[in-house]
Amino acid sequence: MSEENTSTTPEQVFVIQKVYTKDISFETPNTPEVFRNDDWQPNINLQLQSRSKPLDENVFEIVLMVTVTAKVDEETTAYLAEVQQAGIFRIDGFGDEEMRYMLGSYCSNILFPFAREVISDLVTRGGFPQLLLAPVNFDALFSQQQEQAAASNETLQ
Repeated sequence: MSEENTSTTPEQVFVIQKVYTKDISFETPNTPEVFRNDDWQPNINLQLQSRSKPLDENVFEIVLMVTVTAKVDEETTAYLAEVQQAGIFRIDGFGDEEMRYMLGSYCSNILFPFAREVISDLVTRGGFPQLLLAPVNFDALFSQQQEQAAASNETLQ
């Protein structure tokens, strides 16, 4: 005899439908002069941002924006690399808090290795030494954002 599933808990679904590079920019405003510097010890600045956009019911586009600026001194930019790494994800059956985490952290964790590879390739093709970005803890960044949002809500009340 078969038993029917009478549970009303929806099944959680997470599917990566597509991963793609949405936008790329690479600038070397001070070449060829910057290549004449024998002491290559750049100051690397990494900026991360993500956004999500619903495309359909339970289908979202997540875009991870990665900007890397390398400066050889305070005013001389060696290169500026920007990548918008995107993905289309089907996400269903999660509660509101879990959904915020999925959109705000989990998907970015999936997209970052792709963006990291694109950045490394751009920098190398630009004639500079390979740049390998360190892993990023998107869970910690997400928690920090949530805490800041909660603190700003408390100060507004």
